[in-house]
Amino acid sequence: MAATPFSPTLHHQSSKSLPCRPHPLILQCNQHLGSLEASEATSSSSSLFCHKLADLLTLHNCVEKLVQLPLTQEVLDKEHQEKWVDELLDGSLRLLDVCTVAKDALLHTKECAREVQSIMRRKRGGEMEVTAEVRKFLASRKVVKKAILKALENLKATLKKGKFSPRNKDHQTATLANLFKDVEVITLSILESLLNFISGPAQSKPSNWSLVSKLMRNKKITNTQETEQNEFSNVDAALQSFVFHMKPENISHLQNQLENLESVIQDFVEGLETLFKRFIKIRVSLLNILNH
Repeated sequence: MAATPFSPTLHHQSSKSLPCRPHPLILQCNQHLGSLEASEATSSSSSLFCHKLADLLTLHNCVEKLVQLPLTQEVLDKEHQEKWVDELLDGSLRLLDVCTVAKDALLHTKECAREVQSIMRRKRGGEMEVTAEVRKFLASRKVVKKAILKALENLKATLKKGKFSPRNKDHQTATLANLFKDVEVITLSILESLLNFISGPAQSKPSNWSLVSKLMRNKKITNTQETEQNEFSNVDAALQSFVFHMKPENISHLQNQLENLESVIQDFVEGLETLFKRFIKIRVSLLNILNH
C-alpha cells in the first residue's frame, strides 16, 4: 500500500498496522500542540502568557504551511461541501473574534491607566481629582470584565463541542480534520485563559471573607502567588484601596504599578496583533481554496 503524507495526530494514535509515514508538518504541528497543552497545566503569569502567545504563533505558522500543501488543498477542495469544512471556517472566524475581544479589553485598560497616570503626574486638584480618575478607571474595568464574561460564556459552549466528524472516513481526511480541530481547541483554550487573566479573579464579598479565608487556609500560598503574578489584579486592588484610604504616600507606588501594567499590556497587544494577522492569512488561504 502506498504511503500517504498524512497520519493521525499524536492525540489519536493510529494502529501499529498502518504503514503510513507522517508528513514532517504533521509531526511539527503535533509537537507544538503537545508543548502548548503541557503549558496549560502550569500556573499563569504575564511572562508565561507572552511565551504562550509566541508558541501559538509558531503553531499557526506551521498550520499555514500545512494549508499550502497540494494534498491538503486537494482534501479541502474535495470536502468543500461537507459540514466539517463549514465548522473549520466558523472556527477560523471564532479565533479572530476572541482575539479581538482580548485586544479591545487590553487597549481600553491601557488608555484608562494612562489617564490615571496623567492626573497623578499633574497633581492638580489634589487627592480628590486623583480619586475621581481612579474611580473612572475602576468603572471602566467593570465594563471590560463584563465584555470578557460574555465572551467567556460563548467560549464555554464552543470548547464543549467534539471533534469534526467528516463523513468521508479516509485516512487523509480524518487526520486533517482532527488536526485542525486540535489547533482550534488549544488556541481557544489559551485565549480563554488570557481573558481570565486580564479580567482578574472574582472578588469575594467582604461579609464572606472571614469564612472563605479559614476554609482556604491551606491554599493561601498558591492563590497569593497567582495574584502576585497578575498585574491586572494588583492594580485593581491597589486602586480600590486608594479610593477607601486616599493616602498621598501611595501615589508613587501606584504609578509604578500602572507603568508595569502598561508594559505588560503592550507585550500582550503585540503578541495578539501578530497572531491576529496569522489567523487572517490562514482564513484567507482556506477561503481561496474552497472558492477556487
